[in-house]
Amino acid sequence: MRTDLFDFALPPERIALRPVVPRDAARLLVIRPGAVPEFADRRIGDLPELLRPGDAVVINDTKVIPARLRGRRLGRGTTEPAIEATLHQRLDGARWRAFVRPAKRLVPGDMVRFGDEGKVCFLGQLDATVERKGEGGEVTLAFAFHGPVLDQAVEERGEMPLPPYIAARRAPDERDRADYQTMFARAEGSVAAPTAGLHFTVQLVARLIERGVTLHTVTLHVGPGTFLPVKAAETSAHRMHAEQGSVSAQTADALNATRRAGGRIVAVGSTSLRLIESASAGDGTLRPFAGETALFITPGYRFRAVDVMLTNFHLPRSTLFMLVAAFCGLDVMKRAYAHAIEAGYRFYSYGDACLLLRD
Repeated sequence: MRTDLFDFALPPERIALRPVVPRDAARLLVIRPGAVPEFADRRIGDLPELLRPGDAVVINDTKVIPARLRGRRLGRGTTEPAIEATLHQRLDGARWRAFVRPAKRLVPGDMVRFGDEGKVCFLGQLDATVERKGEGGEVTLAFAFHGPVLDQAVEERGEMPLPPYIAARRAPDERDRADYQTMFARAEGSVAAPTAGLHFTVQLVARLIERGVTLHTVTLHVGPGTFLPVKAAETSAHRMHAEQGSVSAQTADALNATRRAGGRIVAVGSTSLRLIESASAGDGTLRPFAGETALFITPGYRFRAVDVMLTNFHLPRSTLFMLVAAFCGLDVMKRAYAHAIEAGYRFYSYGDACLLLRD
């Protein structure tokens, strides 16, 4: 399909720069496809009554690391140009793949020093050597520290990797360390939050359980590809970045039991949905999964396991908007987004959400 079919105009003031408080007070647009699509304006707090007893909610329990580091190049030339690196894939105890800006300032063998003095005196400076340089601003960094000591140094110096559409308008701060993390965050490894999960609170979870809805976790470490627009003229020419994920045997068995009993699988966010679909067979049966997925869902995809989706509002021409268009239909989603813009919904990572119900 042509990529420009997934374009739409979004006023900049619709981009949320902070989340609402409390989290479950965010607005929720319920979308029911059909010959005449139905849109209902609700709140996240209404989710228990919008789901059925016996439904299974699936949440991504990945944890965002403060992966954005700021530093300077050392030892070559008379200047020390500023360098920004976003870690995105750990290779071993001391080596990470990262996207850097400006990439043209670095060559293999360069040393980059991140941050100033460490908060823990024995850590000293956090230095890394550029081991390799790839395409698109990607480099391999070999750090002077290893294992837990490196993790602590990154934690001290790193910033939460806010999406570009937020970071371009304000700098990350201490509030983001809590705001940009779901209540389920457990397994470290993401450079972006699974943002649909940001809306959940302890109170909302308790009400879902009381309703007879079960909650299950999967893990998909969100990579930087989630921020990248589709630049190819045709969607078939776009290649997704692979992301690491896992579905346990316990979760697969529980979701299979839900389907057998007539319950629905409710994916919280595109990451949970893509992982569940990657782990499902042609008949919708889920299997344990551990590995990479680069599943790219566009209109025409046949969903095998997921029945309902809770997700935020996404960027024009993004793989995420293509996914929701596949779930409910492109025309339906364009009409839904036009309604949301007109009604003042807040968009993107810190914004409101929609509940997608398939025919």
